[in-house]
Amino acid sequence: MAGNRNRDRSTRPCPPHTECSLATRRAFTLVELLVVIGIIGLIAAMLLPAVQAARESARRSQCTNNLRQIGLAVQNFESANGVLPTGADSRPVPGEPNHPYSFYRWSMLAHVLPYVEQSNVHMMIDLAVPMYGTDFQVTPENRRAVAQYVPMFLCPSDREQPVAQGFGPTNYAACAGSGVGGGTPFDTDGSFFINSRLRLARIGDGTSNTAFISESLLGTGPSNLTERELLDPQTMYSFVFVAPLRDAMCASASKWNVNDPRGFSWANGEYRCALYNHYYPPNHDAPDCMAAKTFGPPEERFAPYGWRTARSRHPGGVNLGMGDGSVRFLADAVDLGVWKAFSTRDGGEPAFATE
Repeated sequence: MAGNRNRDRSTRPCPPHTECSLATRRAFTLVELLVVIGIIGLIAAMLLPAVQAARESARRSQCTNNLRQIGLAVQNFESANGVLPTGADSRPVPGEPNHPYSFYRWSMLAHVLPYVEQSNVHMMIDLAVPMYGTDFQVTPENRRAVAQYVPMFLCPSDREQPVAQGFGPTNYAACAGSGVGGGTPFDTDGSFFINSRLRLARIGDGTSNTAFISESLLGTGPSNLTERELLDPQTMYSFVFVAPLRDAMCASASKWNVNDPRGFSWANGEYRCALYNHYYPPNHDAPDCMAAKTFGPPEERFAPYGWRTARSRHPGGVNLGMGDGSVRFLADAVDLGVWKAFSTRDGGEPAFATE
């Protein structure tokens, strides 16, 4: 009888609130588990876009700050030297009368290095020596300098990686104007071009209405691309072999990324790198167009022509650094007339056109 009582006690349900009741409590069913997983997935799906938006907002703020710091550096350069830094150097090489003048190429970014706390990089550069020799290679004196990676010259929304061996890349470029003269780099209507060195008094439209700097995407893909189906118009550029540029010629181009990707060098003051203009609207759906004047006297030979617009990874538009050091966000849908008005230094556009 005692054994039977023990067996009955062992099969009897445990009283509530006991350790025995916890051990024998019913587990989750498969349906309940799937419901919980579904709820967690739904919450994650709702939170992920918010997290991504917050991260992009932080990256865009950092990009804005980079442009603001470069803009202040330009102003400090002007205060110290009485003129704005040039968009690109071009001058005769002592003792080498046939050396193309444009092979100096030193960009606005190269000239403002001491004013963006990059004096160590600036000390590596010999600005008295051309960037390129007649062999189309970087001169030995400057190879170490141009290879330096400068984080301030890169937008955190983009790749932040070198795109050509031996060069530090850049997302930022100086504004050469509206693209007049078939994308000429000489004496343009903007604030930076070959041997520009303008005084602020030449900015007749006012520094708050004149673009000094904007951003563009680092290049992708192989050099000397010929397969149109591989073309990405946002990160690759078309190349034609006649300068000045013409619309029909650029539209029918059959070669892209000639020699190097876009943005490959912060030190290089040409349209592929540290110079841009407003001929196309921001984030234009067609590729930028480049050319080089391969014939002519040394002062013109190999001068880079281009129609290169501002491009970014920021949704809906691009950051634009103005001459007064402020930064504006311009939408992709901005009126092309307004976009071009921002690019000129003395176009005389009415004030309402640039609001």
